[in-house]
Parts: sequence; structure tokens; C-alpha cells
Amino acid sequence: MKQWAFIDSGERSPAYNMALDEALLKWHSEGSIPPVIRFYGWNPPTLSIGYFQRIEKDINMEAVENYGLGFVRRPTGGRAVLHDKEVTYSVIVSEDYPDMPTTVREAYRVISEGLLIGFQQLGLNAYFSVPETEKEKEELRAPRTGVCFDSPSYYELVVEGRKVAGSAQTRQKGVILQHGSILLDIDEDKLFDCFKFKNDRIRERMQRGFRNKAVAINALRDTPVSISEAIKAFYDGFQKGLNIELVPFELSEEQEAYVNHLAMDKYASNEWNFSK
Repeated sequence: MKQWAFIDSGERSPAYNMALDEALLKWHSEGSIPPVIRFYGWNPPTLSIGYFQRIEKDINMEAVENYGLGFVRRPTGGRAVLHDKEVTYSVIVSEDYPDMPTTVREAYRVISEGLLIGFQQLGLNAYFSVPETEKEKEELRAPRTGVCFDSPSYYELVVEGRKVAGSAQTRQKGVILQHGSILLDIDEDKLFDCFKFKNDRIRERMQRGFRNKAVAINALRDTPVSISEAIKAFYDGFQKGLNIELVPFELSEEQEAYVNHLAMDKYASNEWNFSK
């Protein structure tokens, strides 16, 4: 059983969260740290967008500002996510890690095994999404909205046919970074206010459809799950799913300084966030 580093960052700024994920990838590529499982939250609640997403096409920045939300562009792809009442996770592991598939899709399946077990630990009958119909596949190729939870990709987690976790992945320097959002609750109106639609009728139709495609953990349980309970479930899930032992890891003063500098220099800059 291999030992991986474990970090519970608590609630941090959007720039810090993305900077730490990038720094962990860098340090792991250099061999200075083992693979990492990290959990974190967002202060303030934040709208993150995918690396390739176009703000002017998808995002209502006036609503983002009016709600007092943070805003950041992720280094990973995918669509926009409202990080509010959730647990966010990240996994950093080498591409050549034993039994790690070479394809992005199959690596999702292996890494997300920990998520699957975590949901089961919470008493939910979760399973992997495998789009089968041509309509489902077409929605992945040409999504109708910029909302991440609008439709599940291959091997994302689903309960009762609705998506409960959204993930994104990048590979750099021989290392996989997969991070994602595990919803405890959803404020649908706030979420949809943050996106642009051609008219109110289209928005209403999309929002009605969204309710059939996405669901939060606490909407599926009689008793709500706290952040700490969710972290414990997915902590256990990743240990069992990846057959690893998690060992607490703390950043050194030098590493902390590096992350803070990267956060301010890159992820808090308009040049990065509004470049597309």
C-alpha cells in the first residue's frame, strides 16, 4: 500500500486554490512530494471557468459581481462551476503511476473510484455515467450551456440519473491533475444568474432541464451532510478506491510563499482570468 500526501486546505481564495493545485503538480513532477489528495473550500464562494471557456459568450460578470462571488479561470478544461456549498477535491499523481491508464477517459475512471466509494459511504447509490445514446454524446461534443453540471461526462458520478460531482483534468510535466466539485447543496437561481442566455424563455427551459440532470447530496438524504462528514467519507473513499494510505502533509514556509506569489502573479490577474 503506497503512501500519498493528504491536505485539507479549508476555505481559501480562488487564486490560492488554483495556485496550490498548480504548485502541487509542479512539486510532484520534480519528485519532491508524493502523489496528493487534497480537499478545499472557497472564500468567497466562487465561479470558476474552464481554461478554454469564453467569458463574453457564457458568463454574466455583472451577476458574479452583484453576488459578491470570486472569479477564477482554472488550468483545467470543462465548463463553469459555482463553488459554494460543496467539497472540492484534487488529485495529483504521475501519468506513469502503477496501473494508471494512459487515456484521459480511463484515468478518470480509476481516480473517480474514490469518489464512487465516498458517495456509497454516505448511503447513496452512485454509479459511473457512460453516455450511450447519440443525443447524450452530442451534448458532450456541443453543450447547450456553459454550466458544468448540465450533463455528465464519461465516468462522472451519477445518482438516480442525475450528476452529483463534476470533474476536470489536465496533464502537464508527466503529471495528472484532476479536481472537481462535490455538491452538498445547489442554489439554482444564483447559478443560472451567472450565465448568459439569449432570452428568459431559453433560460427557464434550461433551468427546468437542469433539475433533471443534476442533484446535490443533501437533496438525496433525509439528514443533511456537513462538510466535515463529507470529507471523512471521501477521505475513506480515496484510500479504499486507490488502495493507498493518506499521510497528512503541511507546506513549508518556502512552499507557502511560492503558492502565494503564484496566486497573486497569475490566478488573481486579469491577464489570466480574462484572456479568452
